[in-house]
Amino acid sequence: MDRVHEGGCACGAVRYRVHGEPNVGLVCHCRFCQRRLGSAFAVIAYFNDREFEITRGELAACEHRSDESGRWLRMEFCPSCGTTIAHTAEVRPGWRGVAGGTFDDPGWFRIDRHIWTRSARPWVVIPPDVDVYLEGSSGSIARKGA
Repeated sequence: MDRVHEGGCACGAVRYRVHGEPNVGLVCHCRFCQRRLGSAFAVIAYFNDREFEITRGELAACEHRSDESGRWLRMEFCPSCGTTIAHTAEVRPGWRGVAGGTFDDPGWFRIDRHIWTRSARPWVVIPPDVDVYLEGSSGSIARKGA
């Protein structure tokens, strides 16, 4: 049976649905995620593009090229309230990252890893049961989860 989870933006103009389980759930501590979200990190659930659908409204988009990796990230957000809903990234073709806090139930998926932890705020405590990467998860692992 296909598991379905829904979510949306703060003002309700955009609603979406995902099908199945995420390919990966992660927390990104890179400086760009900190800047784009105004937070210490981003919580992201990655799905295959075909598993994500907009059910109400439309998304606006903005593309950024990383000053560190040189790769692009295309952010998708509500044009009315500005809530970040999702993104696509050059590093993960065919996948869409959904902003974890926008799910109606933001705790339904598991966080598998923390990435770009070299930029993590010193007060962030990373659980012992997740994989930890100093940079992106395509790099070498700094700590294997328990």
